Amino acid sequence: ATMKSLRFISAEAFVSNAEFARKNLSNVAHNLFPLLFKAGYLLEKGEVVHDLVENWPFADFNMGKLLGTTLDYQEDLSHRTCSVCLESCLTGLRDYVLNHPSTYSKRLKVVDLTGIKDVEVQFCECKKTMGRWARTKLLSELCLELLVHLQQRQCNPGIFEISIDVLIDLYVTERNYELVVQALLKKCHCPLKICCVAFRSDNLALQKFFYITKLIEPTLLRKLEIVHNVRLEMEHLEMLFNSIHFPLLMSLTLPARTFNVRRFTAADEQTLSNIGEKMSKMTQLRELSVSFSILTGRIQKLLSPLKTPLKMLDVSNCSLNHADMAYLANSFHASHLEVLDLSGHSIPDLYPSVFFKLLSHSSSVLRSLTLEDCNIQDTHVNLLIVSLSPCQKLQEFRFLGNPLSSQALKQLFTFLCELPMLKIVEFPVPRDCYPTGITYPIDDASLCRFDHQKYESVAKDLNLILLQANREDVKATTPLFGSYDAAVQETNNELGAYLIKSFKETLEKFTTSL
Repeated sequence: ATMKSLRFISAEAFVSNAEFARKNLSNVAHNLFPLLFKAGYLLEKGEVVHDLVENWPFADFNMGKLLGTTLDYQEDLSHRTCSVCLESCLTGLRDYVLNHPSTYSKRLKVVDLTGIKDVEVQFCECKKTMGRWARTKLLSELCLELLVHLQQRQCNPGIFEISIDVLIDLYVTERNYELVVQALLKKCHCPLKICCVAFRSDNLALQKFFYITKLIEPTLLRKLEIVHNVRLEMEHLEMLFNSIHFPLLMSLTLPARTFNVRRFTAADEQTLSNIGEKMSKMTQLRELSVSFSILTGRIQKLLSPLKTPLKMLDVSNCSLNHADMAYLANSFHASHLEVLDLSGHSIPDLYPSVFFKLLSHSSSVLRSLTLEDCNIQDTHVNLLIVSLSPCQKLQEFRFLGNPLSSQALKQLFTFLCELPMLKIVEFPVPRDCYPTGITYPIDDASLCRFDHQKYESVAKDLNLILLQANREDVKATTPLFGSYDAAVQETNNELGAYLIKSFKETLEKFTTSL
């Protein structure tokens, strides 16, 4: 357990009785508010958390800093997306605006909610989380509710002078779209100003996506993620970049099949050039994800206009050829790449030497490498070990879906123990646990049809290798259906319903054509 200072233990005692805390809050020295807030959050005292925010005495309220590592209590609570506490924070913020006789004492100018991290395993007692989508929805509701309050009652005129920027990572889908749009349209009248720092959009018609992107003040946007079920194609992306400027954008994720051109025409080449040209104006851009697009022979055209090197690149399942790989290995991006995903490319067969070169160029900074479904076989393990050897900063290595035997995995794990910073390994179910004759990549239907007992035994051996090398700090797992995505987890009902609907429509069209 993390050590607590005497101050923190006293703070816990103070917040543990909500009634007592409420009565005595006005006598508490201002500099103790952050301490009490973290204690209240840890103990999930919703009412106390609400009251602290409602009476916040400072000009800024930064969730990440308040819940992060502090002298009095080292544990970082920013990955606790506890529903009770987060709802209390946001309603406390609304009541901060509404409930004070004197606006003279109101100093709050900036609320930063961007430090909240959504993770798979929650440690809060209530076990109910409030993810990014739900936070987006609640903040929008509260802004609209505030406006209704201000219209209905005789408010202190000072309320209209309150202006608080609320920095948040918005997540919008079809289901919360109307609500968020209303809140953004009325932003100028509301004391709480939604300031979108990161924007993710899933399951949204293109027209709606374009409209809301204009509303969120794109000039302030740092991160844009267009992920599932937004039918954005190359020409739409060109239109987006032509009509909207993103001067501060640092991270861009495009949906699958954005660049899905089998045969590039002269017009397509021009469109791609224009997109590259527009991206070159985004001087802060450091992260780019373009998975499941056909970019064969086009990676140089897309990336060479960039003036600043990328730190994160995801080109998984993009059908890259030798020329693409050679460009990446020799480009100025290579020595800056901290996160790289080359999944879905048969690396050992197609370009073993340029892959080796790319890793050696990025080895001094590379933190995360993903090579899923890359057809890495037992005969390639030595090549992989030699390629990974210089990557001494590597913290995460994911290589699910590769046809490796138990024996090859043991050899690989013995080497992985030597990478000093390594923390996360995602390894495939060994080939010899599947029935003979299984073909790779394995389809979803066959994915779970392996000898579970044998797998457990191999996994035990692999963990023993880590244990004997004193590497208990390495977490090795096999998430069969890929890594955890908090956003998908939160909205999977909506996404699932959408997929079933589009499948049904496809079937109907097919039947009609028959």
